[in-house]
Amino acid sequence: MSDNVIKFQPRPKPQPPRQTPPWAKRLLVVLAIAAFFIAAYVYFALTGAAAGV
Repeated sequence: MSDNVIKFQPRPKPQPPRQTPPWAKRLLVVLAIAAFFIAAYVYFALTGAAAGV
């Protein structure tokens, strides 16, 4: 048989997108909040700026 034949095959099913587990979302939020407060503390500790002045 010739190799010049079109073979009809079903399309491969696309993979569903990965779902982030709820605990990972919560962890990211907590880490972002902690990073914000740490950055604010370091900023005010290094610059010596007083809040509200």
